[in-house]
Amino acid sequence: MDPRPFRSALIAAVLAAAATGMAGAEPLRVGSKRFTESYVLGEILAQSAGRAGAAARHLPGMGNTAILFEALSRGAIDAYPEYTGTIAREILKESAPLDLAGLNRRLAPLGLAASVPLGFSNGYALGIRESVATSSGIARVSDLARHPELVLGLSHEFLRREDGWPGLRSAYGLPQANPRGLDHGLAYEAIAAGQVDVIDIYTTDAKIARFGVKALADDRGYFPRYDAVVLHRLDAPARHPAAFAAWKSLEGRIDERTMTGLNARAELDRVPFERVASEFLGERADGESRGLWSALFAPDFARLALEHATLVFASLAAAVALGVPMGMVAARVRAFAQPLLALAGLVQTVPSLALLAFLIPLTGIGALPALAALFLYALLPIARNTHAGLEGVPAGLRDAAMALGLTPAQTLARIELPLAAPVILAGVKTAAVVNVGTATLAAFVGAGGFGERIAQGLAVNDHRLLLAGAIPAAALALVVHAAFELAERTLVRRRGR
Repeated sequence: MDPRPFRSALIAAVLAAAATGMAGAEPLRVGSKRFTESYVLGEILAQSAGRAGAAARHLPGMGNTAILFEALSRGAIDAYPEYTGTIAREILKESAPLDLAGLNRRLAPLGLAASVPLGFSNGYALGIRESVATSSGIARVSDLARHPELVLGLSHEFLRREDGWPGLRSAYGLPQANPRGLDHGLAYEAIAAGQVDVIDIYTTDAKIARFGVKALADDRGYFPRYDAVVLHRLDAPARHPAAFAAWKSLEGRIDERTMTGLNARAELDRVPFERVASEFLGERADGESRGLWSALFAPDFARLALEHATLVFASLAAAVALGVPMGMVAARVRAFAQPLLALAGLVQTVPSLALLAFLIPLTGIGALPALAALFLYALLPIARNTHAGLEGVPAGLRDAAMALGLTPAQTLARIELPLAAPVILAGVKTAAVVNVGTATLAAFVGAGGFGERIAQGLAVNDHRLLLAGAIPAAALALVVHAAFELAERTLVRRRGR
């Protein structure tokens, strides 16, 4: 089998997806994590740079600390908002407290630096339902040791962080062995519903008071300070001087009360992150509608639609380029059939997020891992249907073609493939529709698409924003399905004639 068509298709797919994020000169790329405050700060950094005349782009909700640090180290992004305690404990694996100068001494060999102290600290804490705290007399983290019956619901990142649950449990001798893993955006609703008793919180969370949560005193001083800074590549200030000059004016401007208020605007008032940032930077609110219709057709709709469609169809083209020849080989050489189809099927057993996590160390973040994952998921239905379609061609027709003097290649092109085309097309249709839904996960690695809205909606538990991402993705799936149905019917009519 000639691999050149596949290579060409994959290269074209990667270039097409990369082109959606490029416009002229390379912009300053600001990343953010997948929780409210990071979204807001990422927008503030990107918008303040843009107002200073710098080309800047915010890549929102790219994932946890490990993913953002990997992206920064590889140069996929130039900067993102981070916290000094996280840099020291999680990134540098340093248990001793470090000031900004100490952090920068350790970061410099990595080609990174931390600067622009924003003026507030957003520390980790454990929060408990006030009713439980009152009835049980719990005010400090150490008090939890006397109550092994309490149910803990902790964010997935906190469960494994160097400065998270394993160290905290050891430092306090806590007996709760199996905390439940919860997305931070859903934790407050879970504690309000009585599903858990204790959650990990950020001290600037807007929902602490609204949901009746009491922050427990860290009486053994386990958590370090988490002063908000900008973590960036060492050469970024020289490459983007206007942006860093604008960021200099942000130093010390955001205290804890201000940050809590910004978080509240996003989480409680349901104001889009972009609007929260622009209000902070001095733009007056315009009383914009916050209904589902306005969220659906927000200014980012065209960009997200293009990114989503590019991911789907570029990966599909590459999968067709390899999947059809794979199916043809499986049909021609029976010894290869089961190994080839089993290999393609094996990929289907790997959860989407896990596959993306496996690919990130190899490809970095952005469009490339998303394209690779979608391509692999599309292979099986295309290869399997190609094999099934060719196997379904009656042997008598092949014999008749050979008797008429047609070569095997001519028989394949003029007899077998036309007869198998409806089955092959059905496999391509299945792959395309599945890819539309799976592509929403691309947002978790910074590849964009309608998954951006879904990730943001999860971060603030905003059903309107979730629907604003889910509805266009579902509509695109229906359009793709209808287009392939029409193509199949046209093909069948032509065969009938």
